[in-house]
Amino acid sequence: MSLKSSERTQLLGKIGVGTAKDDRGITVHAVMFVHRRGPVFYASLPHDAAPLMEQGTNGGGARHRLVSILWEHLAAMESHLWKRYQSSKRDAFPIQVVRGPLGRPHLLLGEYRGPAISFSEGGGKVWAALCGDESEIGIDVAGTDEFQREYPLHRVFHAEELQHAMRLAGGDVAKASALLWSIKEAVVKALGCAFHLVDPRQITVYPSEEGEAGGPIFEDWGHTFPVGLSGKAQVRFPIAARGSLWVRSLPKRKMWLSIALLNRQHR
Repeated sequence: MSLKSSERTQLLGKIGVGTAKDDRGITVHAVMFVHRRGPVFYASLPHDAAPLMEQGTNGGGARHRLVSILWEHLAAMESHLWKRYQSSKRDAFPIQVVRGPLGRPHLLLGEYRGPAISFSEGGGKVWAALCGDESEIGIDVAGTDEFQREYPLHRVFHAEELQHAMRLAGGDVAKASALLWSIKEAVVKALGCAFHLVDPRQITVYPSEEGEAGGPIFEDWGHTFPVGLSGKAQVRFPIAARGSLWVRSLPKRKMWLSIALLNRQHR
């Protein structure tokens, strides 16, 4: 690793974002959320990163590699939550990705539930995020090319949230739309229902929180958004009360990457 465990922890504590490379040269990013939740680790691989015979469909080979990379990174952090399942005991606790009734994935460490994990695809890559604590997470990437002029923005976005996103995107409608859509998609993944049970307009993205983690937000560090639910979504998911659901959004090349974190222990 290019950063030792203690160095990564110190970096996260100071600015809420950090990166490290594993021995294979794969960059693993880490972000912290408010109230010291997380960290969440994420990484990406090209669709063709795994040998063809291992890929299967929908980037299966790349997803398998990402799970292994992110889990090894989390184990190196020596978290008290997952210490008993460290890589030295992998034979006793084989790692599997399992899904809930509506498709939300999480790791299964032997017979025990492990941390939440989430996947997305975009920009020719497979993306994965792994949570460092017991929170639920969702990751999504959305490109500006997905939002052309005829896209029915009024059906998925509130006017106020679109105006705020436009300010962050320098007045670029497509970029603002990609930002908001990646946030809402990440949220429903964290809830574990996709858009089967939640309408996009039942998700409200509030103005971003600037200057968290002890310093100003630079563009590469992105923005942190509080998110709320309304209507039937609020009734179905009371755990997602105001203050328990946050999204970190990071600008990528012609895309936005968003990671939603749902604090299950919030009261």
